[in-house]
Amino acid sequence: MSRVRRRQFLIAAGALLAAPFPSAAQRQGKVWRIGFLMGFRRPASFDSSGYLSTILRGLRDLGYVEGKNSVFEWRFAEGRNELLPALAAELVKLNVDVIVTAGTPATLAAQKATTTIPIVMIVGDPVGAGLIASLARPGGNTTGVSSLDVELSPKLLELLLIVAPKASKVAVMVNPDNSAQYRTLKLAQDAAQRVGISVLALEPRTAVEIENAFPVMVQQGAGAVLVAPDSLLFGSHVRQIAELAAKHRLPSIGGDTGYAETGCLLSYAANGADLTRRQVIYVDKILKGAKPGDLPVEQPTKFDLVINLKTAKALGITIPRELLLRANRLIE
Repeated sequence: MSRVRRRQFLIAAGALLAAPFPSAAQRQGKVWRIGFLMGFRRPASFDSSGYLSTILRGLRDLGYVEGKNSVFEWRFAEGRNELLPALAAELVKLNVDVIVTAGTPATLAAQKATTTIPIVMIVGDPVGAGLIASLARPGGNTTGVSSLDVELSPKLLELLLIVAPKASKVAVMVNPDNSAQYRTLKLAQDAAQRVGISVLALEPRTAVEIENAFPVMVQQGAGAVLVAPDSLLFGSHVRQIAELAAKHRLPSIGGDTGYAETGCLLSYAANGADLTRRQVIYVDKILKGAKPGDLPVEQPTKFDLVINLKTAKALGITIPRELLLRANRLIE
């Protein structure tokens, strides 16, 4: 090889080695099919859902662009968990590359539908719900992030009693079709017993049952209400719950920041945007070849306390200074 040709070859080889390897989303000719299985109602606009808009933005930032190199298959159960198995089966039939889930019922439905398609979840207590073997080694086809919302019910009760110190009974609303909710209820009951108050458990499924639950709370002497985090109670009925709590003058707290944003008095939960961004990273890792069973399930490190001062004023409640100083956000 002549000196000139050798030099040209070395320059070309160096340029090739210096060029970045294409990401999974950039592999030529590959169109990724990503399935989404959600228990809540489909929003009129994804921009109005912090969770869904963060997912889409995260995927786009990593190079997954719908209509270009990705197809997104959305399935919403509209707050009816009994529809989830059929919706999961539809995604499996479409042979999606990965299924993204939110909540225990949706993840259980996806697991029952497939043992081979990777599942990336956000779930409160994935080990307790039997979804994975352990956080460190999930095994099987499921991984993702834990929101720890099941474990937070004692904290929710503690915060609620700061603004309702005279309450001797607290109503706890759970979705009876979500198996994880019973651990939430048990932890709340144990925490209440330790401080000498009682819990009134309510298990509404429909809008009518939710409406009927509030007069029962008042009649039974509940001084405040704790709403367990759930795609039915939050995703489908959160506005109704906030309005009914205000109507019956009950301080309320929920395990999702959206509760306070919608009108409940308080909310305390893992930072949703941070969890969702991590969930998207898991999707990317799996599409690049990682096995879900080998990816440890992450737990949250950031938690947000949100206080709705407008609701506090309407209820005639003065938020203690200690709580105001702890808040991540105040809604005025």
